[in-house]
Amino acid sequence: MMMKSYNNQDVLLKAIQACRLGRDILLKHYGHLEHIEEKLHAGLVSEADKASEDIIKKQLQKFFPESEFLGEEEAYLTGTKVGSPATDKPRWILDPLDGTTNYIHRFPIFCISLGLEYQGQIQIAVIDVPMMNETYTAIRGGGAFLNGKPIKVSPTKELKNSLLATGFFADDTKALDEQLKIFSNLVRVSRGIRRAGAAAYDLCMVARGVFDAFWERNLSPWDTAAGLLLVQEAGGEVVTYRGKSYDPYKNAIMATNGLLTPTLVQSVSSMLSEETH
Repeated sequence: MMMKSYNNQDVLLKAIQACRLGRDILLKHYGHLEHIEEKLHAGLVSEADKASEDIIKKQLQKFFPESEFLGEEEAYLTGTKVGSPATDKPRWILDPLDGTTNYIHRFPIFCISLGLEYQGQIQIAVIDVPMMNETYTAIRGGGAFLNGKPIKVSPTKELKNSLLATGFFADDTKALDEQLKIFSNLVRVSRGIRRAGAAAYDLCMVARGVFDAFWERNLSPWDTAAGLLLVQEAGGEVVTYRGKSYDPYKNAIMATNGLLTPTLVQSVSSMLSEETH
């Protein structure tokens, strides 16, 4: 039991409820934005991001006042440095709108990503995809689900039969060059590569068995915290580009069905810079 008077299932249900409030906000603002700002090295932010984070945070704090909170918009506004966790308290890690650029341009792939971190691990995950009416959930040790039905990763064994996914971060030239080299290699040896524009959604697709693997550099904890647990609970594996254990504070993520991990790690190994985890 992580929260006073609540078991894990109760905590998950409260998290889902909070994300549904965020969903209502995002759908209300979709196609009707008035204020869009450029975040330094962090893309775009709109009134929808801020309102979604605010209502989700307030809902969580109402039920779990003892928990801490790490949200994308709050970190941006306060200049909070995002590092490795140094607390024994439960901490919610939230992206109130993953895929802001998609959202602003009315490309309907965007989501809310919420993970609960406790004792150095993500224990509970909710990823809500408003336009698809999909809610992905996981409790550590309890499996992964889409709208309450179990999901699992793909059985694909060979890279030539795989559908992969990735993303790009243009503000870091060195990391972008590295990513393009990796992309150029993998697009030649896989069935295809998709770029949906929302990392949390990509991780859902790996957990669901749609994508066989996803990799990306320079993501933040709120991009991957929930998806990390979701993929693991769906039977997949999440590592760094170097094949080491991954946590949301590492700068490179590779999420796979588990079967493709050795091949993918080997495929990218010669292209990595010293800074890449």
